[in-house]
Amino acid sequence: MPTPRRRLVVLARWPAAGRCKRRLAASCGSAELAAAMQRRLSWHTLQTAAAAAQASAAELVLAAAGVGPRALRRWGQQLNPQGLPLTLALQGGGNLGCRMHRQLQQGMARGCEQVVLIGSDLPGLECRDLEQAFARLSEQPLVFGPATDGGYWLIGMTSQGLERCGAALMSGMPWGSEQVLARSLACAAALNTPAALLRCQSDLDRRSALEPWLLLERAR
Repeated sequence: MPTPRRRLVVLARWPAAGRCKRRLAASCGSAELAAAMQRRLSWHTLQTAAAAAQASAAELVLAAAGVGPRALRRWGQQLNPQGLPLTLALQGGGNLGCRMHRQLQQGMARGCEQVVLIGSDLPGLECRDLEQAFARLSEQPLVFGPATDGGYWLIGMTSQGLERCGAALMSGMPWGSEQVLARSLACAAALNTPAALLRCQSDLDRRSALEPWLLLERAR
């Protein structure tokens, strides 16, 4: 069976109380509710990504942090009850840049020409966002999904983009700050790597983005 030329990677954290993103916990008001919300958002993200992967002829990967191989298999089954094609992987150690760079390298090493990475905390994520990311990579070597906090919710590269600027974009960045996207774009420009931009989204900085999900959880 030929290797897909595209790979879509969902970077997710095991949804346990006390292990969620600080901003998510602050938005929810408690560690337990944050974990429940993270479970819901992980499911939403994976279902959306699965539809986009099918439409874009891409391999779908769930790359998890904060969990071991056995628990990851169980979690993958919970998130994917339909048994859709899904590759499970551990993110490995290092900061966010190291872990993202590792996923990009692994995808290219498997023969993929385009690799797209997303997080799992995107309430407004739609299938068309991910389809558009792959379409833009057919025109440019690099694509970002800008986030309202000054970071980005998606990054995608072609093999050419990874060779040109992959290592530079993943090292020395002030992760979690409002400077990440601007510095990434400046770095790419300095290395003569054109970048396409998708629509701007909130990745849980604003409570208003979470409110519909919080209402669902409280109604259970």
